[in-house]
Amino acid sequence: MSIFSKIKDKFKSDELEPETEDYVELDTASSDEKAKIVVRPFVIEDFNDVKGILDSLREGYTIALVNIKPLKDKDIIELKRAVSKLKKTTDAIDGDIAGFGDDWIAIAPSFARIHRSKQEVKAEE
Repeated sequence: MSIFSKIKDKFKSDELEPETEDYVELDTASSDEKAKIVVRPFVIEDFNDVKGILDSLREGYTIALVNIKPLKDKDIIELKRAVSKLKKTTDAIDGDIAGFGDDWIAIAPSFARIHRSKQEVKAEE
């Protein structure tokens, strides 16, 4: 018997049995509501309305569109205080905040950024 025959016989005897495949069953019926991103409108009529916005932002899955006109027409000092509070929380969650128009603020969580045109960026500087 030649050396090649011995090697060939050796490999034939050492062949492994075919492995059986294991399957994992996935439950596609359940959906995780927290995984969905929600764009949610808010209206600030007084400083206390900020709490609901902050709670939604802290959950991490809400993009807030905030109408500040009612508070702006009512009390500009309270508006500045409310916007400052929103900005601090947005910075804490590593989010993004930007005004658009005179009466709206957009706030996004850490996974999103708000687009700014070059004109807006120059105005902020």
